[in-house]
Amino acid sequence: METESEPYVRLSTLRQLHQVVADLNTARSLADTLQTVADGVVAGLNYELACVNLVRPDGDLVVAAFAGSSAAEALITGRVGSRASWERRLTMGAAWGDLRFIPHTEGWVLMEDDVPQWHTDGPAPRFEDEWHPHDRLYAPMYASGSGRELLGVISVDRPRNGRHPGPWGQEALQMYASQSAIAISNARLRSNMQRALVRLEREQQALRASEESFRQAFEYAPSGMAIAEMGGDQHGRLLRTNDALCRLLGRPASVMRRYSFADLVHPEDIGTLLRTSAEGGRAELRLGRRDGTYVWVSLRNSVVADTADGPRFLLTHVEDIEERKRHELQLAHRASHDALTGLPNSAELRSRLSARICERPSAPGDEAAYGGYGAGHGGGYEPAHDPAYDPGHEPQPFEYDHEHEHGFGFEPAGGAGPYDHHVHSVAPTGGDVDDGTKGLAVLFCDLDGFKSINDRFGHHTGDAVLIEVARRLTTGVRDGDTVARLGGDEFVVLADGLGSADAADLAVRLRNAIIPPIRVDGRAVRVGASFGIGWAECGMTVEEVLNSADQRMYIEKRSRAKVHRRAG
Repeated sequence: METESEPYVRLSTLRQLHQVVADLNTARSLADTLQTVADGVVAGLNYELACVNLVRPDGDLVVAAFAGSSAAEALITGRVGSRASWERRLTMGAAWGDLRFIPHTEGWVLMEDDVPQWHTDGPAPRFEDEWHPHDRLYAPMYASGSGRELLGVISVDRPRNGRHPGPWGQEALQMYASQSAIAISNARLRSNMQRALVRLEREQQALRASEESFRQAFEYAPSGMAIAEMGGDQHGRLLRTNDALCRLLGRPASVMRRYSFADLVHPEDIGTLLRTSAEGGRAELRLGRRDGTYVWVSLRNSVVADTADGPRFLLTHVEDIEERKRHELQLAHRASHDALTGLPNSAELRSRLSARICERPSAPGDEAAYGGYGAGHGGGYEPAHDPAYDPGHEPQPFEYDHEHEHGFGFEPAGGAGPYDHHVHSVAPTGGDVDDGTKGLAVLFCDLDGFKSINDRFGHHTGDAVLIEVARRLTTGVRDGDTVARLGGDEFVVLADGLGSADAADLAVRLRNAIIPPIRVDGRAVRVGASFGIGWAECGMTVEEVLNSADQRMYIEKRSRAKVHRRAG
C-alpha cells in the first residue's frame, strides 16, 4: 500500500479483505479457523508475519496459529503468555481505535515478560513512519455483544511497504479482527455442537445398549417380572410382563395387560398387597392362575422412571416360592400334628384350648362362645356321616382332613386380645341333667385293650389300629371340631356349642364307631373305648381342663363291665 490515499489502492485492498474474510467462513474446525485468520493477515493485509493468540479457559493466551515464517512458527506455537502480561501490553503505546501500537522506543520494557515473541534484526528507521523491527501492533478480537469479552489477539509484524499503516490500513486490520472474532466464535460454537452431538450419540448408544440389556434381562429372567403403572386412574395396571410370569400364572401377555396384581391376588392376601410399599416393598402372597388355583410368590418392588421428570413405573420381581411355602407348611404341620395319624398333637391341642379360655372366671351374665354352633344347630349334635364306612374294611394310611382343624373360631395362643373383647367359655352346671347351657366339651378317650394288640400282633398292627381309630373319630365329629392325639392310645375331642346331653350322645356315637372290628393284614381285631367328658371354662388352666376330663374317663372306665372293655 504505497499510496493508500489513492482510490484504486483502497479498492484493491477491499477486494483482498473481502476474499480473506470469505475464507474465514470455509474453515471446518476451530484449528482451521485460527490458521485461516493468521494466513489471511499475510495474504490479504500485506504483513509478512502474523500470530493468533487465543484466550484459554484459565484466561491466559496461547499461540494458536502462526503465518509467514516456519522457523518462528516452530519456535513459539503452543507457548503461553499470562493474562496479566497481555493486559499490560493492551494498555501501552498508542490506541488506533481498537488497535494498540507500541513503538520500539517503548517496547524495550517488554523484552523480558512471558509473552511469546519473535523479532528480526534490521536497520534503524530512516523516516518517521518507517517500521522498526521492534515495533509491535496488536489487534484484539472481542466477542460480539455488550460485554466485549476478549477472545484473542492478532499480532502483526513487518508490513510489506515498510511503513506504519495509515488510517485505511488501520481500519482494514480492525475490521478483519472483528470478522475473525465472529469466525472464531462460530467455530467454537460448531465445535461445541459437534462435541455435544458426539456425546449425545454416545449417550444414546449407551442408552440403547442399556435398554437392550434391560429388555433381555427382563424378558429372559428365570423368575417373573412385571412393569405396572403408578398413579392416575390406571394405577397398578400391568403394562408389561415377561415369559416367566406368564408361564407361572398360565396367562398370555396380552391377557395379563388387562389385570393388576390386585385383580390376581388371593382375597385373603389383598391386605398384604395394599400394605406393600412401592419402593423396596416386599410381600409373600398368593396369585391366581388361569386354572383357578393359586401359587405362592414373593413380590419385590422398585420404582423406575423414563426420564428425570418423566412418568414413574413400578417394577415388580415375582419369585415362585410354592415349594418353599409347601415345605414350611409341612414343617409347621409336623410340629403341630401327630406323625402317625395326622391329627393335631398335644401341643396344638393345648394351644387351641388356651385360645378359648382366659384367667378370669366367667360371670353369671357372660355368654358362651359357640364357635358357630349355636342356635342354628338347635342344641343337637349332627356328626359328619361317611356313607362309605365299612366296619370291616382294610385300614389305609390316614390322610387328615384339614377342614377339621379350621373354622373352630380359635386363634393362636398368643393371639387372644384383651379380656374386654373375649367371649367367655362357660360349662353346664346341671351335671348329667341338661340345663340348657352350651359350652366347649372336652371328650377324653382312652382305648381299651390296645396294649394286648401291640403285645400279641406287634407295633405294625397297633399303628394300623390307631390310624383307623383316628379316621373313625374324625368321621364322627362335625367340621370345625378338633380331634387330637394326646399320646399313646389317648385321644381328645373338642366340640363347641354342646349341652350335657349332646356331649353324652357324642361320646356314645364315637364309642360305637370305634367298637366294630378293624381288619389288619387279613386279621380282625377289636378295641374298646372309654370316654370322660370335661368342660373348658374360663378361670381354669389347660391342664385343669384335661385332668378333669381324664379323671372322668377313668371313673367311666372302672364303672363299665369288663366284658365291654375286652379287645383282641
